[in-house]
Amino acid sequence: MRITLAQISPKLNRTNLDDIVTIIEQNKDISDLIVFPELALNGYLLQDKLYEDAWDIDELDTLKELSKDIDIVVGGAMRDKDVFRNAGLYFSKGELLSQHNKVHLPNYGMFEEARYFEAGDIFESFISQFGKTSMIVCEDMWHEDVHKDLQEENPDYIIALVASPSRGFSDTGLAIQDKWYDILNKVSLECDAKVIFVNRVGFEDGLGFWGGSCIVNNDGNIIEKLPLFNKEIKTFNI
Repeated sequence: MRITLAQISPKLNRTNLDDIVTIIEQNKDISDLIVFPELALNGYLLQDKLYEDAWDIDELDTLKELSKDIDIVVGGAMRDKDVFRNAGLYFSKGELLSQHNKVHLPNYGMFEEARYFEAGDIFESFISQFGKTSMIVCEDMWHEDVHKDLQEENPDYIIALVASPSRGFSDTGLAIQDKWYDILNKVSLECDAKVIFVNRVGFEDGLGFWGGSCIVNNDGNIIEKLPLFNKEIKTFNI
């Protein structure tokens, strides 16, 4: 299986879709699955722009069409009637195969997602062409109840779409990176699953995102990893 990690730096506007389409077209012949970060279609600090920039699923037919050649996982702000969802979308074989709506919306410190988004309420799995698959969005992975839900689902693959700001710089490294990798190790072991973690990079209004996207095997070991802070799109065979 060939997996492309798309560690990108989304902008705070809708042109991200054009950039994402270009990246997919460049990689669709060399990869089976491409994964983008949380809110890759929109940028992270949307605030009131959400009312203008959120997507209706019918506006993403280009991704449905491209998924006839390669499975696509992408994060976006989605319009759901009168509310908005921070969602992970899985496209395959010309269809939207699954949508996971972020359940745990951070609303502390630099985060104010609960002010703008409506939370999801379930964790589910679905059958992709590669096996039983679950998606989570960022903060979801930090909650023990989610770990229990994932264990009950018993997926082969867990895909984590993330927009994690840099925090905890020290002489020994980046504290937030260490915390994330510890969680990924724990979840992969608990679920006996491979974990695909894609975090964005770039800056928005003083927030810097650290990247470090990776693939973790069933034994909790990182087998492939992208660098910190830099945009990179790379395909791995696992």
